[in-house]
Amino acid sequence: MAEAAGVSLSTVDRVLNGRGAVRPEKERAVIEAARRLRLDRALDQRPIRTLRVAMLMGPERDPFHAALRAALRRASDRLSQINVRAFVHELDPRSPMGVAESIRAGGRAYDALIVTCPSCPETAGAIRDVSRTVPVVTLATDVPHSGRQAYVGPDDLKAGRVAGDLMGRLLGSAGGEVVMVAGLLSMTGQAERRTGFADVLAERYPQCKLIDVLESRGEAARAGELIAQSISRWPRLRGIYNASAGDRSIVEAVAVAGRTGCVAFVTHELTAERRALLMSGAIDAVIDQDPDTEMRTAIETTGRLLGRVVGECGCTVTPLHIHMRENA
Repeated sequence: MAEAAGVSLSTVDRVLNGRGAVRPEKERAVIEAARRLRLDRALDQRPIRTLRVAMLMGPERDPFHAALRAALRRASDRLSQINVRAFVHELDPRSPMGVAESIRAGGRAYDALIVTCPSCPETAGAIRDVSRTVPVVTLATDVPHSGRQAYVGPDDLKAGRVAGDLMGRLLGSAGGEVVMVAGLLSMTGQAERRTGFADVLAERYPQCKLIDVLESRGEAARAGELIAQSISRWPRLRGIYNASAGDRSIVEAVAVAGRTGCVAFVTHELTAERRALLMSGAIDAVIDQDPDTEMRTAIETTGRLLGRVVGECGCTVTPLHIHMRENA
């Protein structure tokens, strides 16, 4: 077994008998070799040594990041089964250098990282450095060309296309002017949603014109202010696509402008607040990416990378669900 795993006899002894003092990559190699050789031992029992995983994500005031935290709490049983402890660290996505430093600090202090952050040279470089020594999984939005071991989350280009198709159908043959509110276009997912949304309108609904793409920086109040300004500038605005936070403030801005019932509204993530707005008719459609599935999958993927879960490691595209008033 030592030969198959490429380690010493003493390392095999420490791993199989739970004596500790073994680096995660060597522990993983021994367990994988033991399974290949069909060793008659209880290899799937709860590991003795606790591994620590850092969950780096945006602030809880963002409804989606709040949903991710809630999903993590609901996944506590699975973490316990593989003896992994998760620690949430809040990132400020508006500060690339700050995010990069948090990633590097996490790489020094933890056995693995699960990261939801903007894609930019600073964050990609930090992930590239850290992933040489510990596994890194990007969650919900990817950081391409960063060396991360896996991505778990939706196909955001497809999500944007779905939003565009919904908007085109809602506005019908009359069409009209449409604006999109993004959080930060440096988030890969947000940029891909914009591309998909614009592409579908151009391909299939030429009567619908995307006149502006606004950045709210993930701030709910700012989203409402941007929409108020847009309605003032384009009083015949007929569609709003919000890919970030701030749905209630957008609904309020539409109401103040006297445009309630005149503007189609498509958004993402079925939070409790958005469900209520959907049921009231203030929102027409919500595209949900199911944070519970994403979090469970990210934990399973990280467990595989740490040698705590059997199976191949790789990227996982999670499903999208469309919610309207009748199935909210």
